[in-house]
This record gives sequence, C-alpha cells and structure tokens, in this order.
Amino acid sequence: MKHEPIHPDAVYSREEAAELLGVSLSTVKRLIAAGQLAASRPDSIRRIFIKGSSILTMLEETTLEVRK
Repeated sequence: MKHEPIHPDAVYSREEAAELLGVSLSTVKRLIAAGQLAASRPDSIRRIFIKGSSILTMLEETTLEVRK
C-alpha cells in the first residue's frame, strides 16, 4: 500500500493526516490528545491544523529500535 509523501511545509486536517499515516481518525485524535502529535487550532475556528513537519517529527521520535 503506497501513501502520498508527507510534505514538511504543508498543512493537513486530522482526516488528511489519518489518511497519510494509514490510521483511523480516532487514532490521530488520541495522538494529539497524548501530546505525541502537535496540532493547532486558532481562536474562533473549529478546524484543527497539523503541519507536515509535526507528523514527520512524531514519526522520527517514535521510531522503534530493531534488535538482532
């Protein structure tokens, strides 16, 4: 299954981030609530924004070490 590349300067919705990561919307919501995925919501706007760089940082910070 091939996904679109994540662009560091792009801004994604929660739904778009879920699609890029291949996970459910509820998983993205949990990642945000746990502080693992940075997101922003300007005052008076309901929509939540996620920078591509935030997604990439989360992936780098949660990389598993492979044991041999």
